[in-house]
Amino acid sequence: MASVTAPNTVGSHVATISTIERDLAGDFVRVVEEAGIAAARTMGQGDREGSDQAAVQAMRQAFEDVQIEGTIVIGEGERDEAPMLYIGEKVGAPGHAGAQYPQIDIAVDPLEGTNLCATGTANSIAVLAASEPGGLLHAPDCYMEKIIAGPACRDALDIDAPVKYNLKAIAHCLDRQVSDLVIMVLDRPRHEELIKQIRASGARIRLIPDGDLSAGIAAAVRGAGVDAVMGTGGAPEGVITAAALRCLSGEMVARLVVNTKELEERVEKMGIRDPKRVYNARDLAPGKQIIFAACGVTEGALLHGVRFFGDGCRTHSLVMTYGSRKVRFVDTVHMFREPGRRGVRLY
Repeated sequence: MASVTAPNTVGSHVATISTIERDLAGDFVRVVEEAGIAAARTMGQGDREGSDQAAVQAMRQAFEDVQIEGTIVIGEGERDEAPMLYIGEKVGAPGHAGAQYPQIDIAVDPLEGTNLCATGTANSIAVLAASEPGGLLHAPDCYMEKIIAGPACRDALDIDAPVKYNLKAIAHCLDRQVSDLVIMVLDRPRHEELIKQIRASGARIRLIPDGDLSAGIAAAVRGAGVDAVMGTGGAPEGVITAAALRCLSGEMVARLVVNTKELEERVEKMGIRDPKRVYNARDLAPGKQIIFAACGVTEGALLHGVRFFGDGCRTHSLVMTYGSRKVRFVDTVHMFREPGRRGVRLY
């Protein structure tokens, strides 16, 4: 297991690991590993719904071994839309008389990048974020405008400013020229004007077919080759990304895209009074005890995909906590049965 200490740019933060973070980080790694393995078995078969279903079922079953009183606050949808891991569902190991398990809010994306997995494309992951109750915004399933960057850009981003202003601000914070920047953008028709403005400013663009959550994490990790993520993506993914950024001291500004009367009513029912509010990572994931865990499904820039061999498989995961400000990469060999005479092949 390798670990990397994330830069701590908040002087008042005391790097202490809570009991929740210490006791549950390993359990949550196992949860995303199970989802990742199940999804990886469907890789490249062209069945995005089948891939997602496999990951959801495996993750839900894995939660039954975790000693928590968990509540899904971001999941596969409302109860009438999803058979499991729906918003409000209770998860965790069955309690016994006198047992007091910690109460945990959980945001899950059992398979981030379903199309990526279905086509065998890079950067599909199984992911979750967890915190004490109230530590994650209950975001509706809608779009969210986002700008995501690393710790050096704290308080330098402005979602209402022109694209060229934000690119200059990012370049200044990183002590670079705008032409040195690499900006990751989802390849969608809605981003045509954004892409045009980034190119006009001289920055370079890396277009991605899916997976803005993993892209956001990469933007906050040094050496990942991404300086920022810009554009509109899912709001639930935005909250999970914010949880990761809290652990990494990364920066994010975001705003919900509420453009219909029906969505306005849904947002109000979820307790969001100002649908035009501009959020940062601390607003989206205000928890003081945060765990973020992800397992690579397909090969990616940050995580390797699941690799199967005759008797088992090998997974590559990461886990980080707000208290430690460390990113731990976990390389695990899973044995499905007793190895044959030739032994275990890791490569």
